[in-house]
Amino acid sequence: MPESLDYASLGLVCGIEIHQQLDTAAKLFCGCPTRIRDVEESDHQFFRYLRPARSELGEIDRAALEEVLVSRKFIYNSYDSTCLVEADEEPPSELNREALEIGLVVSKLLNMQIADEVHTMRKIVIDGSNTSGFQRTAYIASHGHIETSCGKVGMETICLEEEAARIIDDRGDEVVYSLDRLGIPLVEICTSPDVVSPQHAREVAQRLGMILRSTGRVKRGLGTIRQDVNVSIRDGARVEIKGVQDLNLIETIVEVEANRQHLLLKIKGELIARGAKVHDRVADVTEIFGPTESKVIKAALKKGGVVLAVRLAGFAGLVGMEIQPGRRLGSEISDRAKRAGVGGIFHTDELPAYGITQKEVGAVQSELGAEEGDCVAMVAAPRGRAEAAMKAVLERANEALVGVPEETRRALPEGTSEYMRPLPGSARMYPETDVPPVVVTPDYVASLKLPELFDERAARFEEEYGLNKEFAGLIASSPNYQLFEDAARDLTLPPALVVRTLEMIPRELARDGIPISNLTEDRYIDALSLVAEGGVAKEGIPQLLETMAKRPELSASEAAEAAGLGGVDQGGVEEVAVRIVADKVVFVRERGDAALGPLMGLAMKELRGKADGALISSILKREIEKLLAE
Repeated sequence: MPESLDYASLGLVCGIEIHQQLDTAAKLFCGCPTRIRDVEESDHQFFRYLRPARSELGEIDRAALEEVLVSRKFIYNSYDSTCLVEADEEPPSELNREALEIGLVVSKLLNMQIADEVHTMRKIVIDGSNTSGFQRTAYIASHGHIETSCGKVGMETICLEEEAARIIDDRGDEVVYSLDRLGIPLVEICTSPDVVSPQHAREVAQRLGMILRSTGRVKRGLGTIRQDVNVSIRDGARVEIKGVQDLNLIETIVEVEANRQHLLLKIKGELIARGAKVHDRVADVTEIFGPTESKVIKAALKKGGVVLAVRLAGFAGLVGMEIQPGRRLGSEISDRAKRAGVGGIFHTDELPAYGITQKEVGAVQSELGAEEGDCVAMVAAPRGRAEAAMKAVLERANEALVGVPEETRRALPEGTSEYMRPLPGSARMYPETDVPPVVVTPDYVASLKLPELFDERAARFEEEYGLNKEFAGLIASSPNYQLFEDAARDLTLPPALVVRTLEMIPRELARDGIPISNLTEDRYIDALSLVAEGGVAKEGIPQLLETMAKRPELSASEAAEAAGLGGVDQGGVEEVAVRIVADKVVFVRERGDAALGPLMGLAMKELRGKADGALISSILKREIEKLLAE
């Protein structure tokens, strides 16, 4: 974990971007369904090569330029549920009005000022995730806020966007994408940089997620919501970390990034104190490695590659310095080199290693005129890629002398991050001429019905139904919340029992492989009604639901009979209790009142699910007391 930091004195500036898929019938610019397909269902493939386009002012975005350092072939899987719009062989249709309505509802919940007209723009994206080379995005509102424990956090903008295609396979020179996800509508919410700590970042993301889910009109599950986190510190730079899917990682991401920038500034200070310098000369040291035993270098040379090296004067010991858990400055430099299509770099802070000997290291240092305190970086690859990689190494090393580079980074599962591309600029946006604008009238905005937020609903459930905080929060955020209210209102059952029946027991059954998808709303109501009528004891609910799930053709009462859960009245319970106590007279006299527990276990073997546990216990207790009083 990073060292403990005082984020206020560090000058932390942080904002969040939330990308949430919307649960609409059709995609954003065509009528195709928004469902994910199995790759094996693909019925067609095609491929593309993408190149950057100039903006209206003739500029080319720096992030797009770096994407074409290596020419890559993009292969696309299409399906019978995708069309020519996803393939970029047909103009897009008009903006999906259902998606727009959801976006406007979210905008109102975030207290935002809604645009009079919604215009669609093109955002250049040439990593292959969109067949057209751009992503369509439509600005719909701005200047909002939410309340948090640390005060108001501004909501700068909300946009409607089309989701990107998903990667199926990255083969290096080729990337395979699936078109089923491309075009699914999503909202992008950008906060102001008002987040003051890692804990606050989590709170903000959590509240935004709660607001989005409260609409009941967003997709749920892994990959349907993603957080991007923007972080900088005083004297650092804005860094965007993309693709945080786990809410629990946000705190760690912010902590690690703030500490990374803190340590990069320390490295900068040390480099300046040493008078460090990056020499532009790139030396071809291939001959030194003719007899090498390094497997990586031998493989590169066997394919006609070369070994190139550069001198980083005054960098010794700093390239190998850890700036994230398990990642060093050398990792950052290597990430840049990899963008040129190489596997990575070697540097003398970690050599001799990887089969490279001290003698070979000394020969390279001598060739470059490296002195004590210098670091040498090397790459083995085909000449074109090796030269591009060395250029990237020199650029990143020069940035270390400046401090923290602005960049976009990819979130990694353990909370660290790696370089993706430069931070994009304004040159990546230009108008979409194929999609007409949509007028948004004040009357239409006023007519939009806002949902009850989860936290408001949970507080109401606590007050109205006497649920504890945990159960109230669980059912308030569940799609079954209306079913709960109906059952709690119409049936004479404890509300907590209804929550357990709708939420907890199905999860337990699902873990055991029971097909709970067969338990529709009507089936739950039938089961709960049977319990309320006394046909099945509450202890029998798990067995009842299991039988109803396995045998959907049976009614609730038929399922109860099949499961052996026929109701036993009070007389039947008394008969079982009297018999058990009579069979255990000696045991009861020896144990006294403590005999209740063991005898209850015997009674439940016969009566579980057939009679109420509290009734069984009270009758057993009465029979034990009668025996002891004799």
